[in-house]
Amino acid sequence: MSTSAQRFEILLVPRHVKDRGELPSPEAAIRSGIVTATGQTGNSGYPRFVGDGFEADIDPVTRTVEAVLLDGSELDYGLVAIVSERRV
Repeated sequence: MSTSAQRFEILLVPRHVKDRGELPSPEAAIRSGIVTATGQTGNSGYPRFVGDGFEADIDPVTRTVEAVLLDGSELDYGLVAIVSERRV
């Protein structure tokens, strides 16, 4: 059985909010969603997670979003997807 997380909450935040040096709260997110592991590996080489309009490759060790699509499209300039610290 894998010890890697099977679900994460992704927060979509403006880059300037992330660049403040503190982890943005869910309240600062423009959009959020819960993603679940698909059992597949994405093009980035990390596990693929999908849900709530997000399709993301996430490093489960560092909790870093390595690649992301939102509603099938790349993010607009100035937006960043991060994994919430909140456990789901």
